[in-house]
Amino acid sequence: MEVFANSPAASTSRGGVLAQVALGVQKELEEVESRIIQQATAFDPAIEGYVTYAIGGRGKRLRPLVALLSGGASGGITSGHVNLAVIVELIHIATLVHDDIMDEAERRRAQPTVNARWGNSLSVLLGDCLFAQALNLSTDFDNAQISRVIARAAREVCSGEIIQTQRRFDLHLGIDDYQRIIEMKTGSLFAAAAELGAVLNGADAETTRTLKDFGRKIGAAYQIYDDCLDIAGSETDIGKTLGTDLRKGKMTLPILMLLGSAPPGERERYCELILDEKSTGITELLTMDAPNGALKGSVDAGEESVRDAQSELDALPSNRYTDSLFQLGEALREMLDQFRA
Repeated sequence: MEVFANSPAASTSRGGVLAQVALGVQKELEEVESRIIQQATAFDPAIEGYVTYAIGGRGKRLRPLVALLSGGASGGITSGHVNLAVIVELIHIATLVHDDIMDEAERRRAQPTVNARWGNSLSVLLGDCLFAQALNLSTDFDNAQISRVIARAAREVCSGEIIQTQRRFDLHLGIDDYQRIIEMKTGSLFAAAAELGAVLNGADAETTRTLKDFGRKIGAAYQIYDDCLDIAGSETDIGKTLGTDLRKGKMTLPILMLLGSAPPGERERYCELILDEKSTGITELLTMDAPNGALKGSVDAGEESVRDAQSELDALPSNRYTDSLFQLGEALREMLDQFRA
């Protein structure tokens, strides 16, 4: 079984860099996958089926990959790193369940979303259960710092989502505000995965900080990719509902760059389209070969974040795992590049 074989990211770079990165820790990723599936048995039999459905869609498993590679880069991969990878992915899955409710998304990982099948009420509680299970698993570590970092990351993810929701249709949102939001809602869990990969090995403070910063920056870059995907991706290829950011008034980087590059008169027209929830018109502006270059500018920003993440690795000893972390950045740049066409 190849965890990445049917994922959207793999289809973007099939046979490319990301697949090679995953192969370096394939055995451990298979164990993570098995452990994730086993989590359903921890729940009451009455809800086990819902949990199985929520965790069953094979995702990209990027956060587990970062946890495992960070462990390798800082001393070696242990069973604790596999446990950490399961925990961070459960938190991620919980956020996806909640995201789909807020976005009214109908498809995720090529199947109906939990809310599309069973409604919002059950889905909210299911997401809560997954969060709780992840935090419960984190208490199995002897080092209390690990459970504290995981709990803090879960809080940061939720806080970032709240702030983004609070700032929906906010035409005054700045790019600095956007950066802060994505570092919270996405970067924080990547950062925790990378940081704790080092903590589990008893790594020194500098190595731990370096990996944490790498995770935060690579996570932010991935969110920029995801924001571009929501505008210019194909639902058929990706297997999930796209265009929800625009419809829900989320001011993502391509939209902010479009508004920032527009002449005053045009900016007013674009703002009206956003406020009137005419997402098709904005999508056409963002994807056409126009001089505003908002989509290209967003790709450039994402690739800059990748380069910043890769530069953090200079402080680490070179081994096959640090090389793989660098190559993970290259894979993400490849994924971003598709939006330059």
